[in-house]
Amino acid sequence: MRLLSAFGTRGAALTLPFLLFAQSAMAEPEPKQEGMPQLNFANPLTTSQVVWLALIFVVLYLLLSRWALPQVADVLELRAASIGRDLEAARLAKEDADAAIAELTAATRTAHAAAQAEVAGAMDAAHKASLAQSAELNAKLEAQLASAEARIDAARKAALGALKQVATETTQVVIDRLTGTSFDHAMVEAAVSGAMAARRISTAA
Repeated sequence: MRLLSAFGTRGAALTLPFLLFAQSAMAEPEPKQEGMPQLNFANPLTTSQVVWLALIFVVLYLLLSRWALPQVADVLELRAASIGRDLEAARLAKEDADAAIAELTAATRTAHAAAQAEVAGAMDAAHKASLAQSAELNAKLEAQLASAEARIDAARKAALGALKQVATETTQVVIDRLTGTSFDHAMVEAAVSGAMAARRISTAA
């Protein structure tokens, strides 16, 4: 009683299990009972252990429910929100990447089509230019050929004219020397012309 009065009611409540444990330890051993000693509620030590277990369970429950679990829940919510933001950012980035890829593909196709059109246009222009140059070259060649043929024909006619004159004069000289008589120049020229005609040599202008 002096010990209880010294520590007060609160101290008595804290030291009561130890006193009960000491009393049970100093008491004479009871005869063995059948069953598990942990479930022998007639023993004050078992009762105190159950009381302390209940108190510890209540304290742990309060700590977990009022402090630990809410913090864990807050951390999980923050983590879920962060993951959600990251997923949304990844989704937006993927959409932007898909749009950029689609735009690049369209631009590539457009550039490819434009390049093909330019190549086709250049080839067509080159073909037309080649045809025009070929036609111009053919016209020049034909003109040069016609001019050359005209010059050849003129030279041929000039050579035949000169040949006729030389033949007429030579014939006149030969006849004069052989016969000693001068024949009419027109008659000699007609005879030379006939001979040349017989040999298919034309001197027509």
